[in-house]
Amino acid sequence: MKARCIAACVSLAVAVSPFSALVAQVSPTPPPVRTQHAMVVSIHHLATDAGVEVLKQGGNAVDAAVAVAFALAVVYPVAGNIGGGGFMLIRPGHKHGSKKLGDGKPHFIDYREEAPAAALRDMYLDKDGNVIKGMSTHGYHASGVPGTVAGMAYAEAHFGKLGLKAVMQPAIRLARDGFTASSVELALWQTKVLMDNPEGHRIYQRDGNFYQPGELIKLTDLAATLERISNNPDDFYKGSIADAIAADMAAHNGNITKADLAAYKVKDRVPLEGKYHGYKFMTAPPPSSGGIVLQEVLNILTGYDLKKLGADRSPGQVHIITEAYRRAFMDRADYLGDPDFTTMPLKQMADMKYAKAWRKTIDPAKPTASKDLIRPAGFMPEPPKQTDKHESTQTTHFSVVDADGNAVSNTYTLNFYFGSGVVIKDAGIVMNDEMDDFTSKVGVPNGFGLIQGPNNSIAPYKRPLSAMTPTIVTKSGKVRLVLGSPGGPTIITTVANDMISVLDNGLNIQEAADAPRFHHQYLPDELQVEKKFPAAAADALKASGYVIKRSGEFDEKNPGVWGDSELIAVDPKTGELLGGHDTRKPYGKADGY
Repeated sequence: MKARCIAACVSLAVAVSPFSALVAQVSPTPPPVRTQHAMVVSIHHLATDAGVEVLKQGGNAVDAAVAVAFALAVVYPVAGNIGGGGFMLIRPGHKHGSKKLGDGKPHFIDYREEAPAAALRDMYLDKDGNVIKGMSTHGYHASGVPGTVAGMAYAEAHFGKLGLKAVMQPAIRLARDGFTASSVELALWQTKVLMDNPEGHRIYQRDGNFYQPGELIKLTDLAATLERISNNPDDFYKGSIADAIAADMAAHNGNITKADLAAYKVKDRVPLEGKYHGYKFMTAPPPSSGGIVLQEVLNILTGYDLKKLGADRSPGQVHIITEAYRRAFMDRADYLGDPDFTTMPLKQMADMKYAKAWRKTIDPAKPTASKDLIRPAGFMPEPPKQTDKHESTQTTHFSVVDADGNAVSNTYTLNFYFGSGVVIKDAGIVMNDEMDDFTSKVGVPNGFGLIQGPNNSIAPYKRPLSAMTPTIVTKSGKVRLVLGSPGGPTIITTVANDMISVLDNGLNIQEAADAPRFHHQYLPDELQVEKKFPAAAADALKASGYVIKRSGEFDEKNPGVWGDSELIAVDPKTGELLGGHDTRKPYGKADGY
């Protein structure tokens, strides 16, 4: 009966409800933005403008990306940052006559936050061994050593053209001269986490006299900090800015010291590479879990012709994709961590024979309960012992392609909105709460419900496991897609959904960005869907045995969405750039020239 239900709904999806009609019923989708030479897509229109400004000055994709990152720290302080960290994926272009970018090879710049020297494995547990609620997410104990400034400075020095001082000018100007914000953005500023911090309450909430739409907002402390960084980025780690951070931390019994800041180093890593249905893709290696989990998912899905299972978001497709998610996230929970501290079976996880073995465990008509899932024998080592049975939505992503075909996919984060809520006194720096991405206690879910293993336990100078998944897709040596999203563990499935929508199902880049999302992360054993996910498909999946969790279902004011796809596609015939800004966030923009 359940199999007949899925089959019937698949047939109905193909015969009656093509995806273009479904999108029109759910939410009108604008056409992609089209440009001839270069494109920037970000969550904030002023940050996009900063990137385009730098491109028009002769900058390349890295120059523009650095400009966007610093601009977002000003105009989108809920996630844009200099007090957090993230990853930048750089893919040099190969247009005839273009100047080679760096050494001409792809690079993955890891500027993820690090645990300070004082960090201990059990630092967030009480005397009885229980997790102390809020300690890893709020206040001065929640922050890792920030990497954003070091990462942007490294990228600019090694791959940029214009220099840090030039590309930071738009951000400095926005902070010094001011900008306006919409009611949607300013509502996010009225968070309690800032009310608990005097400096944050003063700067972003005017001590309770909240900013109103259209008012000019000037962030003078942050402007001065950005000016010092533009003159000498080492000031953040070894100079007066480091002094300010260390002093504020010491005054509140925080963990980060000036020695921790001075010890921070950017890691220039080799991207993971994979293949999917005739395309190649490069993506994030550890300490992001995103890339290897994405690769494992796509390897499993290579054995299916998804279009034959139904239209985009049809129950037939969603079932198979979800079962791939379930299996890859099981491996994530058991094996992944910081590669500088942990040996991980990445080759085994990426093995096509392993994917084939996983495919054999997927029932074509019904889900496998996570508790009953058995890993195929003979491929993976025994996972680390878990004595008990422990990412973030307030991340942001942007994509850039320049006139020479160079591409940047960058995802960076504070973790939750405004991170730890700590704003450094007289410096305007919003600090992250990235320590929550570690395993506070094995088997205890973190702030996003993820179960994480001992490989991700807290240790000095260690980088927490991430789900950030900046990704670039190529075909015949040319860039086809630049992708990424915020959303904690849903980042991985959002990127996979976007790739599948475009490469398998033929959606344009804007339709892919706006398509209703679905997610499964092994535990908890539930299929999460956005509120606007097609009800008929959700009902069919429920009838087949899935536990469906519809986001925001019982709150009519809650839009019930997650993530933020900021995407670029390149037309293979004309070379035209198509930008898809996620309309879930009305203040973002795709633009170029």
